[in-house]
Amino acid sequence: MTYATDRVHEEIAYIAYHFHWSLEDILDLEHRDRRRYAQEIASLVSRAATEG
Repeated sequence: MTYATDRVHEEIAYIAYHFHWSLEDILDLEHRDRRRYAQEIASLVSRAATEG
């Protein structure tokens, strides 16, 4: 299965924006790890929005 290029770019931008990691560091992550970080960030953002 191929993962859409646009989706990869979204994940990279999302992680870079929230964690301030470099592109190289994010690209060094395994695909499943990058997706997991993006999901965890989304969870934190959602929780902060409902609490704040």
